[in-house]
Amino acid sequence: MSAISNTIDIDRRPEDVYSYVTDPTHLPEWQDSAVSAVPMGDLPVHVGSKVIVTRQIGKRRIPTTMEFTELDPPRSWHIHGVDGPVRPDVRGRIEPLDGGARSRVTLSVDFEGHGMGRALVPLVVKPMMRKEMPRGEEKLKHLLEHSAS
Repeated sequence: MSAISNTIDIDRRPEDVYSYVTDPTHLPEWQDSAVSAVPMGDLPVHVGSKVIVTRQIGKRRIPTTMEFTELDPPRSWHIHGVDGPVRPDVRGRIEPLDGGARSRVTLSVDFEGHGMGRALVPLVVKPMMRKEMPRGEEKLKHLLEHSAS
């Protein structure tokens, strides 16, 4: 299966966008299914940082430990699920626009299913994510464009 990918332009500097999206405590603010995101260690995150992200999938709350595997501020990041039945693989990229005054953000998400997750990924998770991602990016845009610098 292929990754789900969406792109949105945001009227904020890449550094501002990067700092917000790589701070896991902000996840529930802009992703509908994220119930909580609890860092396992100090912020800011670094390669190897882990976060327990709990998502509402249907009627279930499913925790997954996510690990930051790449960080290239303010351009890109990669975070991967290391446990749980559904293990997301998330890549983010930020391109500067208008001389660095604005940002183009591209998020790509794929999933590995383990155990019951093998059935959940194609039947529940991917369809849910295809609907959620555009809304999430719009929320992210709104939060970043209407918050104090």
